[in-house]
Amino acid sequence: MRSTLAKAKLACARFAVGFVVLAAVSAPGVRGQDSAASNAVIVTDFSNPAAAPSHWILTLHRDGSGHFSSGRSTLPGTDAQPKDVPNVDRDVQVSAAFADHVFQAAGQHNWFNEQCESHMKVAFQGWKKLSYEGPEGHGSCTFNYSKDKEIQALGDQLSGVAETLLAGARLENLWQHDPLGLDKEMEYLQDAAKDGRVQQIVAIKEILERLEEDPGVLDRVRKRARLLLASGER
Repeated sequence: MRSTLAKAKLACARFAVGFVVLAAVSAPGVRGQDSAASNAVIVTDFSNPAAAPSHWILTLHRDGSGHFSSGRSTLPGTDAQPKDVPNVDRDVQVSAAFADHVFQAAGQHNWFNEQCESHMKVAFQGWKKLSYEGPEGHGSCTFNYSKDKEIQALGDQLSGVAETLLAGARLENLWQHDPLGLDKEMEYLQDAAKDGRVQQIVAIKEILERLEEDPGVLDRVRKRARLLLASGER
């Protein structure tokens, strides 16, 4: 009886040691895979000499974090869209769902290792270079207009995120230097959110929250900020 019990205890001890060793060996590999996935990045590089700004770069990671940078530009404006665009260089956060959509689209298009440009005679909208770098490899493609509806839509959506961030920068500048100018900018932003010209309002929620809470700005501005924040939560 004692011999049987001793053998059982020895077997249990060997199993426990084996489990600990296996965990110690496996855990770094798992962490390494997670780290590699988190380091995956998609970069959108936009350029158009006739746009304001003429160049911007948006970097996104799988968790929705990223960075946006653009140069200051001033072009003749219109009533529909102010054109005085301040320099932007800031970290950004989009929704996890949007980031997942972007990375899924990249994977479905061989991580951008394919021809994106249609070479069709269409109006020049700006060169959009989409690049991927991550554990699956790397790739990039550049286009003005793509016949692939998903790639074209992805370019429009990422451009919409950039426009949201630029609008947020204009709001911050107006709030500090020209509070009365907020009314027209907020009207533009609300209209653009309705027709899809701007995407991911959540990326500028900080300035919208400040405007909503500021009794020193017009009531219309506060109301529009509140509505935009509500739309960004859906």
